[in-house]
This record gives sequence, structure tokens and C-alpha cells, in this order.
Amino acid sequence: MLKIELIVEVYQLKKQGFNVSAIARKCSLSRNTVYAYLEMDLKDAYEWVDDLKTRKRKLDPYQDQILGWLKEHPDLSASQISDWLEERCSFKDIGESTVRTYVRELREKYHIPKTVNFRSYEAVEELPKGKQIQVDFGEMRIKTYEGKVIKIYVIAFVLSHSRFKYAEWQDRPFTTRDVLRSHENAFDYYGGITEEIVYDQDKLMTVSENGGDIIYTEEFQSYRQQRGFRIYLCRAADPESKGKVENVVKFIKRNFAKNRVFHQIETWNEQCLAWLERKGNYQVHNTTKKRPVEVFALEKPHLRKVSSLLSFESNHGLSITRTVHKDNIIKYQSNRYSVPLGTHKPQGDNTVYVRTERDELIIEKTPGGVTLAIHPLSRGKGQLIKNRDHSRDRSTGIKAFIETVKMPFEDKEKIHVFLE
Repeated sequence: MLKIELIVEVYQLKKQGFNVSAIARKCSLSRNTVYAYLEMDLKDAYEWVDDLKTRKRKLDPYQDQILGWLKEHPDLSASQISDWLEERCSFKDIGESTVRTYVRELREKYHIPKTVNFRSYEAVEELPKGKQIQVDFGEMRIKTYEGKVIKIYVIAFVLSHSRFKYAEWQDRPFTTRDVLRSHENAFDYYGGITEEIVYDQDKLMTVSENGGDIIYTEEFQSYRQQRGFRIYLCRAADPESKGKVENVVKFIKRNFAKNRVFHQIETWNEQCLAWLERKGNYQVHNTTKKRPVEVFALEKPHLRKVSSLLSFESNHGLSITRTVHKDNIIKYQSNRYSVPLGTHKPQGDNTVYVRTERDELIIEKTPGGVTLAIHPLSRGKGQLIKNRDHSRDRSTGIKAFIETVKMPFEDKEKIHVFLE
């Protein structure tokens, strides 16, 4: 659109009763520009437009360069062009809004529309009964009955065929053991297990990707072998691979948890199960147009029965691994806990196993093996929980101390036996 036509349109919209913000949106102008146009009379506007035609603009020397970039890369943004001018032409004495205006006018004049790449999607066929469960995590802030705001965490499961859902909440972040226990609870809720389970590449289950091969955590690898299900891990930044469960997490957070008052986690989970029965699995699904509870009744016979459910409450079951840092501490749930001085080995294996028992954190060299430290479990964050005995290497000075104590005694052999 010509500049004078744009000014006339601003005037007309103002006469029609549009406010400045609405005019700015309709004409793709800033509000300051709209104000400037409205302050002109038409004679001034014509003179100003004529002046613009003859006035040399800062970017004119780079017009051919910019046109070349736009023709080669039609999806270039004005911000990128501004950066390229600075990087490749050492030209930076100009505002980005000026670059945007100049680029927009060049696109209009030389008919170079900006191309936008969209990812193509297609509807996928429904998976057969008993084929797949999708699993995902979520978190949200809620108010307690005391008026405090806390963060709680949820793991959600959904059967891909029937859309039958299960969810479990915690008032602390999930550990690997929590995840495995939740799986057992889900299998109990469903009355069986599917052939395949879909996950994100979550640190609770995977360590890394090595040349395309996924390396699982020791605990999760042991569990999947024991339960015998196949795993499908979503690609990074590809939520569509598990879109069903991502919608479930949103549904649970918005429909169940939003504006609900928290009292205690046990009550919260009971309310969630009641909501699943009342709403989550009973409401007609938007895609299938069927009630998940009714479709699940047909899917359940196709689930593979599991043997007696595994327990992850045993203190000597699957422990959580942690690394001993060079300052002889381990990190657990946003806190630091000390281990004896010398536990960290610069060239050795610094893996230890931690488990909780009642209100204590127990750190062991091997699962159920030698106990390195026992600490009261902290409910705070960012704290250092330290045993003062861990601040010194107790083994290094004892021999020298024994020799010092033996000196006044005549029978060195007997006193040595006694002191030992």
C-alpha cells in the first residue's frame, strides 16, 4: 500500500470510530505512527510523502544485498537481516523497526512473500486393544487449606486404544523407585499390562543416547526386563509421539486439580481416583466419541496378566543411586548430605546407593551393604545436612594416637592389645 493511501486509511478508520490501538492492528502500524499520521493534515501528508520519495534512506546502499538475501531465503525475518547487516556488512547504526519497515516495503515492491514452514500432521489409525500405554509427568502449584502455595507432581497413564486413564500424585519430585511403584499401581488399576509403553527420554528412566542406542538407568532396565514390556521413547521435542497422554496431563491439571484445595497427599489421591471414575474415564472422549470406561471393558481382556505385583517399599529393594562429589557430599531432593571424608575417590567409582527409612536417609556403598551415613531426612531445600564426624578422616590419626598413649606403659604388648 502506498504511504499516502495508508495515511488516508488511518483518517477514515478514525472517522468510523476506531480507537488508536484498533487502527494500529488493522494497518500493521505502531500506535506512535498512528498518532503521527492523525496529527498531519492531508496537505502536510502529501508533502511528507513526496519528500520520502526523494530522501535517501540509510538502507538504500544495501538494497541489492538485502534483495539477494530475500530471494535466496524467502523465510528470512527482518531481525535476521538486521543481524546479517551487522555481521556481514559491519552496519549496525539503525533500529530494528526501521529494518522491518524497509524489508516489508521491499517484499511488497518485488513480490517476495515471506514463506512459513509448517509441520504436516495426519490422523493416525487407532491402535489395537492391549497394544500401548502412554506415560508422562506434570507438576503444578496449588493452594493448601492454610493458604500456602505448594508444588505437587503427577504421573499419568493412558491406554492408547480406550483412553482409559490412571494418575498418581506426590508432594515431592518423583524418584525412579516412585515411578516403578506407580507402574505397579497402574497395572493393578488396569488389571494387566500392554505390549508397549511410551515415554519421554526422562532422566528417571534413561541415562543417555549412545549412537542411537538408549542407555537406561540400572533400576529401570532391571524392571523392564522383569515385566517384559517393549519401550518406545519419543524423540526430543516431539510431543506428538505421545499426544494422548500429554492431553491427559492437561485434562487432569485443568479439570481435576485447578482451584482444588490441598489438605494431604493421601486425600488428594483418593479424590483423584474418584474424579477418574466420575469424570476422567466416564466423560465422552472428544476424538473417539465414546466413554473410555465402556471401551476399556472391551480392551481389558486383551491386556497381558501380570504376576503378583512387585513391592518397592522394601528398604533393600531397588535403591536410588547418587554420585559422591569431590567435597564428599551427595545430593538428594535439592539438599546436600555428607559422607565420611575420603569417600570420594578421584580415580575410582563414586556411586553410592540411598534409601529412606521412616524419616532417615541411609547412604550405602552397595544396596543393603555397608552403611556410609545415616541422616535425618530434610524437608527443606538447599540445606547442608552434615555429620561432624565426617569432617575428619578418623583412620589416619588413630595409629599415631595409640603410639602416644602406649609410651608411659612398661608392657607395650598388653596395652597395645587393650587399646586395639
